[in-house]
Amino acid sequence: MNLIKKLMLLPVALGLVAPAANAANLNMDGVNKYSTSEQVTSISQFSDVKPTDWAYQALSNLVERYGCVAGYPNGTYAGGKSMTRFEAAALLNACLDRVTETTDELQRLMKEFQEELVVLRGRVDGLEKKVGTLEATQFSTTTKLRGEASFVIGGVPNLTTNAGGNVGNTAFNYDLRLNFDTSFTGKDLLRTRLRSGNFSRDPFGSSGSLFKLDKAETLANQVVLDRLYYQFPVGNSVTLTAGPLVRNTEMIWIPSAYKSNILDFFQLAGASGVYNKATGAGFGVQWKQPSKPGQGSMVANLNYVAVNGDSSTTGVFDSAGGLNLLAQLGYRAPQWGVAVAYRYGTEGTRMRNFNALNGGSALLAAGQQSNSVALNAYWQPQNSGIVPSISAGYGYNGVSGAGPTTGATSSNSWFVGLQWADVFAKGNGAGIAVGQPGNSDYISADATMLEVFYKYRVSDNISITPAVFYVANNQRFQNQSSWGGVIQTTFKF
Repeated sequence: MNLIKKLMLLPVALGLVAPAANAANLNMDGVNKYSTSEQVTSISQFSDVKPTDWAYQALSNLVERYGCVAGYPNGTYAGGKSMTRFEAAALLNACLDRVTETTDELQRLMKEFQEELVVLRGRVDGLEKKVGTLEATQFSTTTKLRGEASFVIGGVPNLTTNAGGNVGNTAFNYDLRLNFDTSFTGKDLLRTRLRSGNFSRDPFGSSGSLFKLDKAETLANQVVLDRLYYQFPVGNSVTLTAGPLVRNTEMIWIPSAYKSNILDFFQLAGASGVYNKATGAGFGVQWKQPSKPGQGSMVANLNYVAVNGDSSTTGVFDSAGGLNLLAQLGYRAPQWGVAVAYRYGTEGTRMRNFNALNGGSALLAAGQQSNSVALNAYWQPQNSGIVPSISAGYGYNGVSGAGPTTGATSSNSWFVGLQWADVFAKGNGAGIAVGQPGNSDYISADATMLEVFYKYRVSDNISITPAVFYVANNQRFQNQSSWGGVIQTTFKF
């Protein structure tokens, strides 16, 4: 029951507990004192009202919220005194006057802002209609589409393959990725990814080339199913992942702060034998030490991927199925991280050497096995400025089995990368990296790589990254030393 109704019933209630009085025998002294007293604005003005009184809160609301209770001139409320019908009428009249004032004020405001209220009402009606349309035509209540399109124009002048072909002309290519991310509980993830692109094998598309780009795959304009896996938490510390198309490096964290997204070697923290991007049927588990927000924690990962696990000839557990067992233990904090990792591989596994023997792709041949180890660390400043983040990594690949004229060979690699944040403007970045990939006793000269990039952030969804790079003693391309460059524009939606 609202205040007005309560006040209107008040005289009736009082009439039931107090006899009706007539003008002849009624003492008007108390009524006159009450009706002529000043309105109070705080319940503390009543000297005889205490917080322990049973009606204290109700009286406080009438005084301080509605402003319609008066006291006696001596500063008392006399809450224990009987109330006459005349006093009730005075109280009711004061409250109704306040309500009338409020109503008149609202009416005045509504009239003054009548045009604006009409516009707002129309906008609300339009929004309700749009929401109803979206709900009726939405793609899915559980799935979100996240896309990325990259336009890459670039080349490596005068580059010639070992077979004598010229692959140094400037080309304009694309890479398109569409992620359908589904969640059923808000904490799990079912990822389905479609991908397409049109990069040539040389110089940017082959994983055996030092010029291999992070965004480049030789898909010949075909749309393929690129990922399909399910990820879900078990408790607060463990996350499980499984799927017929899952990548080992996406079930761990790569300990590096250098993120140019240009040359693939530098995105794998200089240890491409361990972080070899093996993709196929697999599963993984991650444990993260519970910690408070902003604090570091231990992180342990273990995953298994069979590159040819979809084939009934080799299967998920046959040594000829390109098996990859990757384990990593590290510590990850907001400003720094360090990790040691190990990967075991069998025949059919790609070492991702980038400078393989005889221009090959470092694919383990029949009977070969690999044991690869990586040690990586990085540090980044808390605030952007002249001090860059520093990332460094080392990898060793031990290959046993077939001789040096076929398949992969034992090798080691390293890299160091510096990256600055908010260069010239917030959101922009720049960096430089140097390293040696896949050096081996069977390669005539150690290859050296250098990359320099600047990332310009056009908006939250568009970025442009010009980059130049240098490769010395390139085994795949007639042991040449070559400069190259790209301009990569990335759209995220």
